[in-house]
Amino acid sequence: MNNERKIKVGNRHIGDNEPVFVIAEIGINHNGSVDIAKKMIDGAIYAGCDAVKFQKRTPEICVPKDQWNIERDTPWGRMTYIDYRHKMEFNKEEFSKLVKFCNEKEIAWFASCWDEESVDFIEEFDPVMYKTASASLTDDNLLLKHKSLNKPLMMSTGMSTMEEIESAVSLVETDDLMIAHSTSAYPCNPEELNLRMILTLKEKYPLTPIGYSGHEVGLAPTWAAVSLGASFVERHITLDRAMWGTDQAASVEIIGMSRLVSNIRDIEKALGDGIKKVYASEQKNLRKLRRVKSTLDEMQTV
Repeated sequence: MNNERKIKVGNRHIGDNEPVFVIAEIGINHNGSVDIAKKMIDGAIYAGCDAVKFQKRTPEICVPKDQWNIERDTPWGRMTYIDYRHKMEFNKEEFSKLVKFCNEKEIAWFASCWDEESVDFIEEFDPVMYKTASASLTDDNLLLKHKSLNKPLMMSTGMSTMEEIESAVSLVETDDLMIAHSTSAYPCNPEELNLRMILTLKEKYPLTPIGYSGHEVGLAPTWAAVSLGASFVERHITLDRAMWGTDQAASVEIIGMSRLVSNIRDIEKALGDGIKKVYASEQKNLRKLRRVKSTLDEMQTV
């Protein structure tokens, strides 16, 4: 019986004894521009990310009706919130261009869908997997919709109690499920990241890949998450943290994303297998610096 926590996503496996799967969350940082989204995809590829992630909403479903007509300043001028939400959503023609771009660049893509209608929209483009956002953890109908597709599902757990996480996991079951520890603050204070939850989730769900979706400023906590055993990590990507948008401040610019991925690969190598050994590179210093042989050394030379 295979006791590894591992699932297949596209042509990759995510889980035990696999490279950390690094996801660049484009989210809504594109501000409704296909060209900006393409630049972010190129940036994710340059940085060495394994996948990019989009978001999809049906504004009339996801925006409470009492907020529809509230006016706000946007990159397109002052408008109602419902009009702004429509500006931020790609239509089928626009999204088709992005999917084609990802396929041509050979980078995996997927999306978090905030309502069932959005799942139907994204499914037409055949993503390798889906994500449920932290805000959707208690949306049983949406979770069941995802379960019916029989595709890998990444479940984010921000702003949720342990009981809510248990209920959601029980509903979708653990086949093809990945659970991401997260705290839904943008940006998140270090003292609220609670990275040891990765260990808690790994213990509670021993056959489920556990990862981390971070919204902090800086890179160190994500590296720490990898050291704690995160099988996948997700960070928002941006061209410039000073761009307009609520998620930009908690995002990573392309050069930073490159550092993030590069150091994750070094951490993977450095963690090793936990079996103590004397390396060939140590032999010279062993002969030069060790003055007294151990009893074991003497026994082995007999």
